[in-house]
Amino acid sequence: MKHQHHVEKPAKKEKMDHSKMAHSKTKHGSNPTMGHEGHNHAMMIADFKKRFYVVLALTFPIMLLSEMIQQFIGVEWQFTGSSYILFALSSIVFFYGGWPFLKGLVDEVKAKNPGMMFLIGFAITVAYVYSVAVVFGLQGMDFFWELSTLILIMLLGHWIEMKSIAGASKELELLVQLMPVDAHMVMPDMMHDVKTDTLKENDIILVKPGEKVAADGVVLEGESYLNESMLTGESKPVQKGKGDNVIAGAINGNGSIKVTVSHAAKDSYLSQVIKLVDDAQKSKSKTQLLADKAARWLTLIALVSGIGTFLYWYLTGQSLAFAMERMVTVIVICCPHALGLAVPLVVAKSTALSAKNGLLIKNRTAFENSRKITTIVFDKTGTLTVGKFEVSKVVSLQKELLENEILRLASALEQKSEHPIATGILQKVKELSLPIPATENFNAITGKGVEATVEGKKILVVSPGYLKENNIPIPDSFEVNDTETVVFVLINNALAGFIALSDEIRPESAEAIKTLKQNNIKSILLTGDNDKVAKSVSETLGMDSFMAQVLPHQKLEKIKELQGKGEFVAMTGDGVNDAPALAIADVGIAVGSGSDIAAETAGIILVNSNPKDVVNLILFGKATYRKMMQNLVWATGYNVIALPLAAGVLYNQGVLLSPAAGAVLMTVSTIVVAINASMLKVKS
Repeated sequence: MKHQHHVEKPAKKEKMDHSKMAHSKTKHGSNPTMGHEGHNHAMMIADFKKRFYVVLALTFPIMLLSEMIQQFIGVEWQFTGSSYILFALSSIVFFYGGWPFLKGLVDEVKAKNPGMMFLIGFAITVAYVYSVAVVFGLQGMDFFWELSTLILIMLLGHWIEMKSIAGASKELELLVQLMPVDAHMVMPDMMHDVKTDTLKENDIILVKPGEKVAADGVVLEGESYLNESMLTGESKPVQKGKGDNVIAGAINGNGSIKVTVSHAAKDSYLSQVIKLVDDAQKSKSKTQLLADKAARWLTLIALVSGIGTFLYWYLTGQSLAFAMERMVTVIVICCPHALGLAVPLVVAKSTALSAKNGLLIKNRTAFENSRKITTIVFDKTGTLTVGKFEVSKVVSLQKELLENEILRLASALEQKSEHPIATGILQKVKELSLPIPATENFNAITGKGVEATVEGKKILVVSPGYLKENNIPIPDSFEVNDTETVVFVLINNALAGFIALSDEIRPESAEAIKTLKQNNIKSILLTGDNDKVAKSVSETLGMDSFMAQVLPHQKLEKIKELQGKGEFVAMTGDGVNDAPALAIADVGIAVGSGSDIAAETAGIILVNSNPKDVVNLILFGKATYRKMMQNLVWATGYNVIALPLAAGVLYNQGVLLSPAAGAVLMTVSTIVVAINASMLKVKS
């Protein structure tokens, strides 16, 4: 039985750094860094769009003035100075349209990290310099129309790509926009509208029907249904009344509620989620590092192949213009554009989508590793069961002692605990309107229960394991069913009675276990409860096995045992007394952490304690990894086929790619990767 509920929570291993999250908000109430980044991104999209249209307008006269195009359409529009007009128009295209790429080239050279911009900048510079030389006397044909169409398509590709990135991060922006800008603060004599980010702990705010909750807090007055779906993925509105917790960003139904603010906006659950999603999108997993490495190699291959192609054709007797054209085409087609986007787009999309569905990713590698899970260890209470214990039986073992007296004394010890068993006992005491006495010399017996002095008597509320260890015989009259959890009450070391509580199995649990089975993933129940309860729950749900009477510190050993058998283990726990087990598991999943999303050691946090979310997480992890692999295969496979064609391998068969065709192929490749990433969905 998990009864370590009186022990203080261990210190968090990692706290979210809220100091970095500035207090001020943009017009949507977002944190300013997000707003600033979003604004910059929008400006860059607008810049590429403007450059694209200017280059498009100039490309038409450039093509009409180009000798090769004139030959192709059978006209001759050459006139004195036409080559200089062509040079002037192309120079505008090169310096204005090509500016983002030229700037990128310089930046990458400075950073000693040549990449995509370096390749594009290098290719257009070679084409431009050669064409200018032709205008001023070098024998050959200029490249101006190819240069213009190449820059045009590159600008279009970048514009589309940036819009795709903006789309992938849109879910995060939507989360940011959930926080309302203003709040109705209740003053002693009046109501006063204030900025959300000025709210402090213990302020009282009014949330009117249809409005968003402005801060995390506790309902002080009123009743309403709240829609928390954008925060937790839970589609059904949740009923809230006095004493219930509410989350900032939730949408109020048709009742008015007054809320006591728990903490400032910067520490709200929503702010933490935004920070978490932002960090996860920026963090790199092994797949991302693999893609980065491949992109660096592709840059090197592009340069070597480009120069090699130039030398081959030039030294085998082709014209300088032909050799240059082949080099430019190879370098353009080899740009690791699609490869550079293959993983980041999927990362941005998956992380934000997860947050909207109540799956918060703290560690990208843990999320990607979820596809390898062979065994899931479920902590019983609150995950597979509702976690809401109700007193089903109170039995006195001493004739002169009433059942209510046993409950009253037990409640004195349980009043300081948040454990589900304690909550169940206190709920019963509240229903019976029994007064709760004070305690002295309170002490928690790790994993076994609690003890204290109440009204001069030594009272213990303990698990059956404690009785066994201390050789206290369990009376013959002791009888509970398989699903009940029992605590014994001792008065002055004499067994006084017991309280039986039952915890209902969640309706979603059986379906979740069935889906895991279909995916060849074993499910194991881990609980501090006795064998009878564990066996009953395990068999009811059709789980593979169970581990009963496991104390918190033994959970770690059980996970190690499974790993020793070659299993890839995921552990789901509440993130407090399960911290060591969550840390040692291959994938640690903290469940039911509610607004405490900085659960110590878990790589992934599930906002709801729903076992279906664990299944969704694994299936989504697999889907995300599949998308990454598809994108990587597409991005590299395209280069393997296109590069030889660009180099002129099939030149003798009459197949030759122009630089513009190469740019089109590269852009199409990028768009395919972006569309594929955008099709990622969380199945629920």
